Amino acid sequence: MDSAYIPPGYYGTRDVARALNTSPGAVRNLVYRGRLQRAGGSQRQPWFRAADVAALLAERQAGKAA
Repeated sequence: MDSAYIPPGYYGTRDVARALNTSPGAVRNLVYRGRLQRAGGSQRQPWFRAADVAALLAERQAGKAA
């Protein structure tokens, strides 16, 4: 479960998973591989910058178009 309060401009794990059309486990894997950084929250309920998520999404879409 994501934390009750996520500041504006940040996403929780489930929100990132929805944006990237993947699972929360895949989001944790992106963090583990260094493709996405936590920007706050706790170890169990991290926050991610919306700009970082948008950049990762754009990178994935560019890879599909190539």
